[in-house]
Amino acid sequence: MYCSLRPLQRLGSTRGLLALQLPSRAALLCQPQQRTLPPRAAGMASQDSFRIEYDTFGELKVPNDKYYGAQTVRSTMNFKIGGVSERMPVQVIRAFGILKRAAAEVNQDYGLDPKIANAIIKAADEVSEGKLNDHFPLVVWQTGSGTQTNMNVNEVISNRAIEIMGGKLGSKDPVHPNDHVNKSQSSNDTFPTAMHIAAAQEVNEVLLPGLQKLQDALEAKSKEFSQIIKIGRTHTQDAVPLTLGQEFSAYVQQIKYGVARIKSAMPRVYELAAGGTAVGTGLNTRIGFAEKVAAKVSSLTGLPFITAPNKFEALAAHDALVELSGAMNTVACSLMKIANDIRFLGSGPRSGLGELILPENEPGSSIMPGKVNPTQCEAVTMVAAQVMGNHVAVTVGGSNGHFELNVFKPMIIKNVLNSARLLGDVSVSFTDNCVVGIQANTERINKLMNESLMLVTALNPHIEFYCTLLPRYDTNSDITR
Repeated sequence: MYCSLRPLQRLGSTRGLLALQLPSRAALLCQPQQRTLPPRAAGMASQDSFRIEYDTFGELKVPNDKYYGAQTVRSTMNFKIGGVSERMPVQVIRAFGILKRAAAEVNQDYGLDPKIANAIIKAADEVSEGKLNDHFPLVVWQTGSGTQTNMNVNEVISNRAIEIMGGKLGSKDPVHPNDHVNKSQSSNDTFPTAMHIAAAQEVNEVLLPGLQKLQDALEAKSKEFSQIIKIGRTHTQDAVPLTLGQEFSAYVQQIKYGVARIKSAMPRVYELAAGGTAVGTGLNTRIGFAEKVAAKVSSLTGLPFITAPNKFEALAAHDALVELSGAMNTVACSLMKIANDIRFLGSGPRSGLGELILPENEPGSSIMPGKVNPTQCEAVTMVAAQVMGNHVAVTVGGSNGHFELNVFKPMIIKNVLNSARLLGDVSVSFTDNCVVGIQANTERINKLMNESLMLVTALNPHIEFYCTLLPRYDTNSDITR
């Protein structure tokens, strides 16, 4: 049974280590917590809306219509930070459902009662399918290891499994949140495992498809504009000509490289910490548990997850997610440049560059009739700015893995998932509502190109460089001399 080690921690460091080495002493210290729970522990409160549950700190009222238990309630009391909008991302909860199912299957192989294992599997499936989202109220801003969320998941799965087996909510019987749902696990390895599962799924389901769609659309435009010659610009000033297709080909290559960078970061994300337990030693697991859990997760998700080769690194650092965030930060830089170019090239319609005609999607002003703005480009640039900010937070969090455990885990995964979702979604939105509808304003392009004196650069090989400076541009009289 789960028991508190607080009595052990109150001993001196030497005495505490000795106590840990003597099972009989540890058992004696834990025994009161195991066997003296009041008979009302599984009973209902006097009011029908609550039941009474217990953790190692005492009793708490738990809503009868919720599957979570006392530790979740205590977390909601201690971390009233940010409200509903700051709850743990559902992707993490979904990932936990996958992990807990995988662990239950492996634990059954190692002797867990099949009836209990099957009930856990059914409840975990409901978690991973999003059917129990209302039972996960905890916010990101909690313990940096994510312990409260791991226990939130354990309690929900335990109580739902108890219900499936015909038991009483809150009784921890026949399915215990620690002894059964969390068997051979610790928050220290389950939360980083869920982080990696969630990040990998978000990248593969949202980010990469979105970027690929944008890349394909830009490539189609590059081919469409391949014969349109326009003036180039460096330092925002006139330069030598190129085709509009060549200009767009640069955007295509930026996105292509971005996709490659994301993919190159994924092998480290596919490494799972499960099996490392408390500090990476694998205490209280069976030989082969880590490998089997990773294989189960891979089978359930269709992604190439493997067990992390070094569990100490997997718990103490999150370099893999910092690397992924860095790749997404680079994509954000690319998107910022592309969106800015397109909106500036489409500026006007009469007083700007006006080389591109952008789709008109909605009215642009509450006071100026007929005004239409490059809103999709603006959305892209705002997303890019947010992703850059997210990466700063991930970098700070990743750099603060003190000793054997990084305790910025919830914040790191929140920002990584936010970046992946925003970049994937905005790529689709930008593609559908802007890129596919971009038209070349050939009349304006030809006019600007023919008026540019940079065309004289082509004469450099044939006449002296300084001779090409003779036809200078008089900005005051708008004539050449």
